[in-house]
Amino acid sequence: MSEKAITTTRNVAIVGPYSSGKTTLLESLLFVTGAISRKGNIKEGNTVSDSATEARARKMSVEISAASTEYRDIRFNFIDCPGSIEFTQETYNALVGVDAAVVVCEPTSDRVLTLAPLFKFLDDWEIPHLVLINKIDRLNCNSGVCGTPYREVLDALKSVSTRPLVLHQYPIGKGEEPIGFIDLVTEQAYRYHENAPADPVPLPESLKEQEQAARSEMLETLADFDDHLLEELLEEIEPPQDEIIKDLKMELGADLIVPVFMGIAEKDYGVRHLIDALVREAPTPESTAERRLNNVDSSATVAQVLKTYYTPQGGKLSLARVWQGKLTDGMSLNGVRAGGLYHMLGQQQHSISEALAGDIVAIGRLEGIKTSEILASNGDKSAIELPKVEKLEPVYALAIIPEKRKDEVKLSGALTKLLEEDPSLAWEQHGDTNEIILWGQGDIHLKVALDRLKRKYNLPMTTHLPQVPYKETIRKTATSHGRYKHQSGGHGQFGDVYLDIKPLDRGEGFDFSETIVGGVVPKQYIPGVETGVREYLTHGPLGFPVVDVAVTLTNGSYHSVDSSEQAFKQAARLAMTDGMPKCEPVLLEPIMAVEVCAPTEFTSKVLQLLTGRRGQILGYEARSDWTGWDGVSGYLPQAEMHDFIVELRSLTLGIGFFNWKYDHLQEVPGKLAKGVLSTVANGNS
Repeated sequence: MSEKAITTTRNVAIVGPYSSGKTTLLESLLFVTGAISRKGNIKEGNTVSDSATEARARKMSVEISAASTEYRDIRFNFIDCPGSIEFTQETYNALVGVDAAVVVCEPTSDRVLTLAPLFKFLDDWEIPHLVLINKIDRLNCNSGVCGTPYREVLDALKSVSTRPLVLHQYPIGKGEEPIGFIDLVTEQAYRYHENAPADPVPLPESLKEQEQAARSEMLETLADFDDHLLEELLEEIEPPQDEIIKDLKMELGADLIVPVFMGIAEKDYGVRHLIDALVREAPTPESTAERRLNNVDSSATVAQVLKTYYTPQGGKLSLARVWQGKLTDGMSLNGVRAGGLYHMLGQQQHSISEALAGDIVAIGRLEGIKTSEILASNGDKSAIELPKVEKLEPVYALAIIPEKRKDEVKLSGALTKLLEEDPSLAWEQHGDTNEIILWGQGDIHLKVALDRLKRKYNLPMTTHLPQVPYKETIRKTATSHGRYKHQSGGHGQFGDVYLDIKPLDRGEGFDFSETIVGGVVPKQYIPGVETGVREYLTHGPLGFPVVDVAVTLTNGSYHSVDSSEQAFKQAARLAMTDGMPKCEPVLLEPIMAVEVCAPTEFTSKVLQLLTGRRGQILGYEARSDWTGWDGVSGYLPQAEMHDFIVELRSLTLGIGFFNWKYDHLQEVPGKLAKGVLSTVANGNS
């Protein structure tokens, strides 16, 4: 990289749906700025961004990738973000640390809806963003008239953005191909050249009327936020270009508008114009810090971790935004010594001695520091407030087992590192089934995580669907008797109990009591009776833990020499074994309370999806915080939830989502219960 003097920095995230061309755009940006001499492509698996093994195998981004380059004395730190909805956490964590975002989309109006969640996040967090309509060769221009299909895409974009769109360019076509554009600020027309700068050309006479209409629309939108510009327009005074650019910069920086650009990243069409606009109009790191950082000791260096990597060669790397001060190699942050500073170019690391406020760099060996954590040189981060993205709740799970039994001991440590790299993962050892369950955002997400376990930690896994933690309870009351008598020479064992077993209301749990009179069961043995009952209830007559049962010790007898607490525990187990089958045991399944969110046009499909999976609809209504979206609430059996998110996304262009939490237990319908019990019986045979 060159040694030119860097005057400032721009931190820009590249975001958008899967296959929109984000990684290709980054390759083009790095090529035109001289950071790379040859562009890679996704098919060959040699792009800067998708350098991870898991990304190349799938030909898609599976984590954020940072790349630094220089252009016009400005350091650009680009962060290429995954487009798959299953890696949304990666994107959101990165967005809170940048100055602006480029939203890349394809020129297909019926796919624009997939941008709705991203636009909402950007608007909610007030992150300045602009749009690049990529692959404009798919606009289907008719005899050189690109304006109509271009307008259709713009209208679709307006439907998912709460901020007004501002056209920066107007397309020029020839035949059925776009061949250039008109800059609506300067009114200069340009002709595209593949892998080379666009040439200025005369503005086509046939497009002057359309260009004027588009430019007037741009100026009128800017004038909504600038009274002086509004006065000029009312008085029919042509505003100077400097004023227009100033308005674009001010209103973009305040997240009041969304400028719209176009191009073909694969051919470098429009890419130079885009980066020139980022130089002129994107917010500076200083202005972003002023909005984000408040009431902080000005003498302290403050940074924030955007992403954690574990690399085969360099160990742990923390990609961090420096919000304030100067970061130096060896500096102590939160009591941990920084072990190296780097600018990143994909997986390549370029060592640096210091990083100033506004830069995004990788810091080596920050052990114990997690993604989103605030770093302070004075060790006092408690008073520092910086935006942190909430962790997304998991919606998809697999039970995992190491292929080699000896690897069980090191699995916990590997999973801990895996979760440091990807906070949207979670794992647990289930208390009822004793399975190790890996949770994530979808099937691809978990497969990537499992591939990493195998590649990075040599931990290949076998997987299966998690067991449903069924329970059982009883419908009837019964009295039972249990006597335990054992003689083996010397002191024997003797315990004798009578128990009343009765059902409780759902959710009341377990209750044990005694009504012993006359000391027929001495008090010191009664705890043994309760222990025996509780141990039995962990595995009832149907094979599952028993809930909502009351057991009362009513009578019994003992032997002055042979009785013991252990003997009474065994007698209680015998009594429960005898009595529980008489109480009409029934199978219970966990029911989850769910809220499913999707665009209104998909609500009917969501309702059908829930009812088709034995769900109970509680109601649905328009979301007050999201125009055009509905929230459907209901109950859904856990047994029906495993691939629920997969089908929901399939029905909603990939953008529907749901939240869930355990709510109650409910009796399993007869036929389904027989199927579950048959499966358990076959599994145990």
